[in-house]
This record gives sequence, structure tokens and C-alpha cells, in this order.
Amino acid sequence: MSFQRFFRSRFTRDIGIDLGTANTLVCVAGHGIVIREPSVVAVNKDTGRVMAVGERAKQMLGRTPANIVAIRPLKDGVIADYEQTAEMIKDFVGRARRGIWSLQVTVVVGIPSGITEVERDAVLDACRRAGAHRAYVIEEPFAAAIGAGLPVTEPVGSMIVDIGGGTTEVAVISLAGIVHSRSVRIAGDEIDEAISAWVRRRHSLVIGERTAEEIKLEIGSASPLDEELRFEIRGRDLRTGLPRTATLTSEEIREAIQEPVSAIVEAVKLTLEATPPELAADAMHQGIYLAGGGALLRGLDRLISRETGMPVHIAPDPLSCVVNGTARMVEEIHSNPDIRRTLEKSSRG
Repeated sequence: MSFQRFFRSRFTRDIGIDLGTANTLVCVAGHGIVIREPSVVAVNKDTGRVMAVGERAKQMLGRTPANIVAIRPLKDGVIADYEQTAEMIKDFVGRARRGIWSLQVTVVVGIPSGITEVERDAVLDACRRAGAHRAYVIEEPFAAAIGAGLPVTEPVGSMIVDIGGGTTEVAVISLAGIVHSRSVRIAGDEIDEAISAWVRRRHSLVIGERTAEEIKLEIGSASPLDEELRFEIRGRDLRTGLPRTATLTSEEIREAIQEPVSAIVEAVKLTLEATPPELAADAMHQGIYLAGGGALLRGLDRLISRETGMPVHIAPDPLSCVVNGTARMVEEIHSNPDIRRTLEKSSRG
């Protein structure tokens, strides 16, 4: 083992972060994913002091005194409050470093593609304030492609569709760069909202965010199922204001989410239309890969395949693709010049 490798193994620590609208994941090289928590911050409005971050903050939603507000600092895939986002990153990086002694910490953060230069610099500054010796940012679809095992540094076209909580990011990647991409602010949150609106309109029931997400997970689908599903929910009756139950079917939920799902499919088709023919042919041979929580929606792969005429695959562990990709990048930055150049370019803007 060379002295450089010995020094890195003993005295450095590499951290990868998936900064998501709904959840933030943190991976430490050699330790795997150490944090998987909601992207929520609880703040005292009187003092501006952060009271809690992540799961503890989410538990405060709707249950806090008037002077404490639990907020999601990222909205629709972009940073709505970059100061609180910075505090959240600082907290997560600090917790990831806890109990791990090192002279140097390198951090790579997967960020939404719609992020502004000011917000990008705030993310980098938050990482440095948390003790990072070096900090880089990378667009989430690129990190997701690496996490999915696609050959992003080779001269072939790889297509990734990363469906998160706030955005759907579609990208064609070749030679360690994004050739063409499209980002739409329609993803898991909009699907949940469509379900809530449907239940309110068709069943006269008011349900919360968590119930809508549970419905999506239990019986949501983008294509007809071999055996359709049923699910009983409880909500507040619009007419009486009292609790009431109702039974939903997968057929009606499929109809409820048709609009946001169609928008996701359309983003994929538009990206393909704008892709150079040679790279589109590569993607046709290799197939489209789905990542993010939205990849788990039943039948979405079949729907996209039917609409595009291309093979569609769900990436291994789609929920962790971005964070695994950032972890691999932070490890390879010292040995892979293509990855190093990509990170340096992305972090400069």
C-alpha cells in the first residue's frame, strides 16, 4: 500500500449526501448509509435558533407551540430557505462525523439541478462550517446514474430518470457529463397532492399528507395490475366534520394520479427527442433506468416502456442511488480525473 493510500485510509473521512426535498441521506465511506431522515428543520421564530433537525423535527409538525415552526427548507426540488438548509446540512454532517476521528473530511452533496449559484455556495459553505476540508456539489441525476451503476465516464449514452419528492430529473449522460437534461417540478409530492384532492372530491374526506403517501404506497399504480387492490382509510367528513372511513381501489387511485404521472412520462419523451441520435441509440440498447422513490410506483416502468418503445429498468436500491453515487464520487475524486473534473466544474457553477 502506498503512503498516500495509507494516509487516506487512516486520517481522512469521505462523506456523500443526498439533499432531497423529502429526505436527506448521508453515507460515510466504509460505514455505508448512517443517516436517512426527513428534510425538516424546527426553528424558534423568536430567536431564530434551530431546535431540531430530521426525524425529531418532523415529529413536531403540527404539534409545536406558536413560537416554534417546523419547516421543509427545500420545496419542489429547490432550496426555499438556504439558511435553514445550511443548518440542516451542518447538523447531518456533524452527526455523521461523530465518533470518527480524522484530519480531513471530504464531502460531496447531490443537489437539485434547479439550484441557484447563491444556494450552491450556501451548501458548500455549510459543509465547510461542519468541518469539511473539501466540499463539492453534483447534480442529482449524475449522482443517481453512478449509484445505479451506469457507465457515466464512457463514450456511450446512459439515461436516468430520478423521481424524488419535489422534482423529476431526466438526464442523458456521456463522458462524465450531462449531455441533455430536463427537470420538472412534478414528483412524489404532487402525486400525494393529487390523491388528497381526489379523496376530497370523490369521497368528501379530508386526509393528511401521511395518509395520502400511505395510499400511494399501498395501492398506487401507473398501469393496470394483475390483481387490483383495495385499501381502507380514515379521514374527516367534509359535511359533518366527524371521522369517517372509506374504501379506495387501485383503479381509482390510478385515475387520480394520471395527470402527474403523464407529466413525468412526457418529460422522458421530450428528453429523448432532444438527445443526439447516437446517444439515443445507446440508451435504446442499454435501456432507461429509474431511480428515486417514484421508481417504486407500481407499473411506472411498464408505462414508460410502452410510451417510449424502450426497455426500462428499476435501478438497484433506487431510494439510495443518489447518496451511493455521491459516496462513490467522493472516493474516486482522488484517483479518477474525469470524476474530479466533473465535481470541480459543478462546484464552480
